[in-house]
Amino acid sequence: MLKYKRILLKLSGEAFMGDQNYGIDGNVLSRYAKAIKECKELGAEVAVVIGGGNIFRGVSKAAENMDRVQADHMGMLATVINSLAFQDALERIGVFTRLLTSIKMEQIAEPFIRRRAIRHLEKGRVVIFGAGTGNPYFTTDTAAALRAIEIEADVIIKGTRVDGIYNADPEKDPTATLFPHISYLDILQKNLRVMDLTAITLCSENTLPIVVMNMNIEGNLKKLILGNSVGTIVKG
Repeated sequence: MLKYKRILLKLSGEAFMGDQNYGIDGNVLSRYAKAIKECKELGAEVAVVIGGGNIFRGVSKAAENMDRVQADHMGMLATVINSLAFQDALERIGVFTRLLTSIKMEQIAEPFIRRRAIRHLEKGRVVIFGAGTGNPYFTTDTAAALRAIEIEADVIIKGTRVDGIYNADPEKDPTATLFPHISYLDILQKNLRVMDLTAITLCSENTLPIVVMNMNIEGNLKKLILGNSVGTIVKG
């Protein structure tokens, strides 16, 4: 029995860089794709939202003085580049995948339609949501929360390179304390940078739990959906 049958996995674009300064590390793609395949083999339904920081970082200097809307559109296109790369990594190991985007680009992806996305999940396909919400001023964290609610996911899993939510940055402060459980309100009051304010509010209002875990530890995702204690869970 799976604890979480339908999940939305949120991955940062920076996670795709590996040890590079920007761009995509093929080894990271392969590792994440294998983790998702393990979950699929257990019967889980998996949707994915990916950030664009690894691509956008390469042009961030040029974007400093840009109009915010233009810059955000560039960021959305960066998420589509990552989504295409991840779709390829999944399909190379036999995982059927569909990419749905919030901005229409029919030659390379399907437009986002809620019922179509749910039907793909029911048919056993991994669904990748690209181009954020399709609107400027919203982050991919907010896009992940919105899509998770729309597809009626059981949980949002935020894959990071740390073991969960700490009271300080564990990569800078060795005395940082891990929270096994925390509420949405505590995240806001403690100003913990887990997801942005809009995303946390959406999850809180719709009682959608969030799990923050280390995506770089092999087997973590599989353990989580089976009900093992992994990372930090955020709920009311």
